[in-house]
Amino acid sequence: MLTAVYKSAKKEQTYLFIKQRDDFSQVPETLLQVFGKPELVTVVNLKTKIKLGFADINKVRDSLTEQGYYLQLPPPKEDLLAEHKASKLDTLNEDS
Repeated sequence: MLTAVYKSAKKEQTYLFIKQRDDFSQVPETLLQVFGKPELVTVVNLKTKIKLGFADINKVRDSLTEQGYYLQLPPPKEDLLAEHKASKLDTLNEDS
């Protein structure tokens, strides 16, 4: 299964996988508006791949089969302040 991968011109670390290069017919128009002009990154054969960088390859395959596209969003940003506060609370609770 050959898949074209595009990066977003508007959203950092956001990628769109589609079944056929330059065929965005199955991608909702509203998604394309938010995504911006797609920039081709690569064409990947999902049959020969075991895993992808940040996306679950099985979810990508399923989404391509069911919807005709897969949208990979960036990982959530770390909130270091919240993590620090939580660790301090854990420490205080352990000491009491």
